[in-house]
Amino acid sequence: MAKIIYEGDEYDIKDAEPLQEVCEEIGIPFGCTTGICGTCMVEVEGNENLTPLTQEEKDMELDPNVRLACQCKINSGTIKIRF
Repeated sequence: MAKIIYEGDEYDIKDAEPLQEVCEEIGIPFGCTTGICGTCMVEVEGNENLTPLTQEEKDMELDPNVRLACQCKINSGTIKIRF
């Protein structure tokens, strides 16, 4: 079981699951859910526990600690996110 920490609250998530469902629960906005609009950008600590950047994330040339919540999955472990 993996874990997402947001504003001190912890959310369990299955290994290899997308971040999107938990992020929607905690109120992070999603516009397109396909990696085009960028509304779901989150700052991440523990990036090594996430899947590699998608082409959509590479195309946006994001800071290495910023990910699109609609595009990445958590492999295992714990990540902290900030919105």
